[in-house]
Amino acid sequence: MFGICNLAIVPLRLEPSDRSELTTQVLFGEHFKILEQTEKWSRIELAYDGYNGWIDNKQYRLISQADYEALSNSPAVLNGDLIEYLTTPDNQLLSIPMGASLTFLEHPSINTENYMFEGLKVSGVTSKQHLLQTAFMYLNAPYLWGGKTPFGLDCSGFTQMVYKLNGYSLLRDASQQATQGEALSFIEESEPGDLAFFDNEEGRIIHVGIIMEDNHIIHAHGKVRIDRLDHLGIYNTDTKRHSHKLRVIKKII
Repeated sequence: MFGICNLAIVPLRLEPSDRSELTTQVLFGEHFKILEQTEKWSRIELAYDGYNGWIDNKQYRLISQADYEALSNSPAVLNGDLIEYLTTPDNQLLSIPMGASLTFLEHPSINTENYMFEGLKVSGVTSKQHLLQTAFMYLNAPYLWGGKTPFGLDCSGFTQMVYKLNGYSLLRDASQQATQGEALSFIEESEPGDLAFFDNEEGRIIHVGIIMEDNHIIHAHGKVRIDRLDHLGIYNTDTKRHSHKLRVIKKII
């Protein structure tokens, strides 16, 4: 079985319960495989990054395998503005966040509501220099564990969505993203747009941010913010101390 998210932002949870931990979010238009179902919940695997978890049965609708494959094989088209609206022929509105998928609009068998979109669409691959322009659109967005929208996101949700909006694929969690790309030996070798990863006392990757010019980094910590980056890690400009210990820098592009 296969499904598509037909609401703006839907929680994907660790267990089949409204009280369970939010692990990530399913944005409007994202499609997925249904791995198992109960009366109220479905365990799904997102087509984009293979992430899986539990979604409320009332918060998606079924699509055919042919539609799933058509979406998977179509060029991605995303909403490129902070928030936009879809309209129907009878003038209903549906708000969608930045990064929501619009790929299905050109598939009549899926777009049964006849949604129309007149906002900013982004598709294809941009230059690496464009990554930071996208990242700045998330500035001051609040931190939310499992979030990936301008209304709340975590560190790896932030990096994944910035890269996604520019046509590049990252896995969902910081520890997964750290397995991608080419490791650099020194900060001096990095370019704006590269990723810096940080670990805890046990050596586990727990944080990621996007490197900027002049030894700065943009990352989600309390909110999406800009701090200093040095050989030790992130130096928080508010607390005047290091908040994260640098582990590795990766060139993805």
